Amino acid sequence: MNNIQSVLKFVFTFILLSILTTNAQTSEFRKIENNAFREGEKLTFDVKYGFVTAGVAVMSIPRIRKISGRNAYHVNFEVNSVPNFDWVFKVRDKYESYIDVEGIFPWRFEQHIREGNYSRDFSAFFDHRKGRAKTSEGEYPIPKNVHDIISAFYFARTIDYSKMKVGDKVELQNFYKDKVHQLDVKYLGKERITVPAGTFDCVIVEPLVLEGGLFKSEGNIVIWLSDDNLKVPVKVKTKVVIGSIDAELTAFEGLAGKFSAKVK
Repeated sequence: MNNIQSVLKFVFTFILLSILTTNAQTSEFRKIENNAFREGEKLTFDVKYGFVTAGVAVMSIPRIRKISGRNAYHVNFEVNSVPNFDWVFKVRDKYESYIDVEGIFPWRFEQHIREGNYSRDFSAFFDHRKGRAKTSEGEYPIPKNVHDIISAFYFARTIDYSKMKVGDKVELQNFYKDKVHQLDVKYLGKERITVPAGTFDCVIVEPLVLEGGLFKSEGNIVIWLSDDNLKVPVKVKTKVVIGSIDAELTAFEGLAGKFSAKVK
């Protein structure tokens, strides 16, 4: 009888430990509901400086990669000036981010900027288990679920703006260079706009970027996201040293669902 009790006790303990271990593993990272994007999405934009088409930008998710034992969206963002504009200001910018599929936070970020005579290369590995960012310039502490600028952009697409009032903010944080910066996303309302890809009902948001933006901006960035589950960036407007730059959607493919905000 004692032997049977010992066996049962061992089996019960083993099952309990298995449950606790499984729960610990599954709760180690957050889970975000994402109906906005998926592997295979590709968005193309004309980048305009005033009335001149100065470049082309492409945001894509060509694949899912394994990193730190987790599935991650491999996101590419490239901006290139067109040949006719190269003599004015040549741009060859490339960003990469590996964004956790379930938690929508970054594991790795790379930035390669070539803008005129200015260049910068930066990379960071985000060890979310240890709370450290290991960069090409040093190692620094990071809070839980901190973003890079690309992952913050995609995370903003998962937010439900339907119950927000104008002026409401979602508080985020992004890491860049050697420190963590506040990165709030401010809701500005709704608008129907027309771009080369069509006419769309949009929600308007303003990421309050302090450092590490997608352009060397000196002012605000405003983004028009499609007012549906996809929240596709339809237009981005950012102030630069002289004037402003507009990026307008020209083509899209591999979307995660129906593009219901497109009215024509």
